[in-house]
Amino acid sequence: MAGSSEEAPDFGRGVVIMDDWPGYDLNLFTYPQHYYGDLEYVLIPHGIIVDRIERLAKDIMKDIGYSDIMVLCVLKGGYKFCADLVEHLKNISRNSDRCISMKVDFIRLKSYRNDQSMEEMQIIGGDDLSTLAGKNVLIVEDVVGTGRTMRALLSSIEKYKPNMIKVASLLVKRTPRSDGFRPDSHMCDQ
Repeated sequence: MAGSSEEAPDFGRGVVIMDDWPGYDLNLFTYPQHYYGDLEYVLIPHGIIVDRIERLAKDIMKDIGYSDIMVLCVLKGGYKFCADLVEHLKNISRNSDRCISMKVDFIRLKSYRNDQSMEEMQIIGGDDLSTLAGKNVLIVEDVVGTGRTMRALLSSIEKYKPNMIKVASLLVKRTPRSDGFRPDSHMCDQ
């Protein structure tokens, strides 16, 4: 199964933001005027995000072995991260000796109804998931919280017998309710 259930922080595969991190002073950055008065500090500068996404793309290409990739973007939050990650993957492919085919599809996950957790998660959208059989699948999610929804998604996708499943996440939330799930690649723990 993609991801892992390690309890120890994975410092080698992501940036860790400690609970007592005060952030960067706003005077170090430019930011839109409509945010003036609303922000107290910058937690993660844009340049670090861009560099980390590029590194994630390199790690993914190394893990998948320069093979064709089916990207499943989990909407809505994952869209921008997914677009940036796919662009970096394409750049790596363009600059390699092998062109990699990449198809992107979008899904939404519904595991709550009226703020109550549902028994089963619904996958909304996406092409016929049976087309994932034998493919290298990269799931792109913005934030992994408790891990339960991602585990349910992985379980659903594994039924279609893809060749490989990898999970990339922008953020992994530290929460006492976590089931220990860790994506294969992530930008930072918060």
